[in-house]
Amino acid sequence: MHFEHLIQINDPDNEMLTPISRSQLWQGLLRRVEQPQEFLVGVEAVRITERGEGWLKREMQLGPLQVNDHITLVAEQQVHFATAPSEQHQGGSFTMSIEEPSPGALFVRFTYQTSLSDQAKVDSGSDDAYFADYVKSAYTDTDVDAIRWIRELVETGEL
Repeated sequence: MHFEHLIQINDPDNEMLTPISRSQLWQGLLRRVEQPQEFLVGVEAVRITERGEGWLKREMQLGPLQVNDHITLVAEQQVHFATAPSEQHQGGSFTMSIEEPSPGALFVRFTYQTSLSDQAKVDSGSDDAYFADYVKSAYTDTDVDAIRWIRELVETGEL
């Protein structure tokens, strides 16, 4: 299944929102990589196992599930997670890309690629279609919450 959605970061029409710089947004996305327990419920342990120029490998324990990610970083542009398949998890990928169509107009595009069948789109009303809709909704909610948390970190001066 391929799924993507876009979240607007700065809204010049909403004076209630504190503008976030590209650098602050990037630092928040990196925090999601290095401290996922702040962004995801159920993360029990995180360990960076290797690190290089523009990449790292991470092990994350979520209850009985261990997730192994290879994460590539393009500074202030993109974070890409490649999750290795295991007996417990079928693997997949997830990308967070910063977009700036005009100066200061920041967005983050979240793109997911999973082993869930795209056929679920065609067979609406099937259990697979229901599950695919549930997964998409969960991804969206998690990403909205992540941006909300990044915004809070900026407003409190932590980013």
